[in-house]
Amino acid sequence: MAKKPKRRGKHIPQRTCVGCREVLPKRTLVRIVNGPEGVAVDLTGKAHGRGAYLHDKRSCWLRGINGGLDHAFKTKLTDQEKQALTIYMDEHFPDEGSVLLGDEDLSR
Repeated sequence: MAKKPKRRGKHIPQRTCVGCREVLPKRTLVRIVNGPEGVAVDLTGKAHGRGAYLHDKRSCWLRGINGGLDHAFKTKLTDQEKQALTIYMDEHFPDEGSVLLGDEDLSR
């Protein structure tokens, strides 16, 4: 009797964070796209244009905004695009070093 072939697991696409260069599953990273309307955060993952990926960590976003995205998009980010990405980062990713409880800052 012939053995049944083993089924391979489902393929999980891998992407590299342009901030820290770590390879992770695509779904765990945030896609930034350089499309016809300029550089923007792509929440759907399907926007037209060249894409680059970042962790959901401030340190990766800061490295990406200050050079990693320039290299990935093969162009210079404008000050307006950098400001828009910084605002998104500030709204969605809190400081890594501080934990807030009420009005107390425990990072000191």
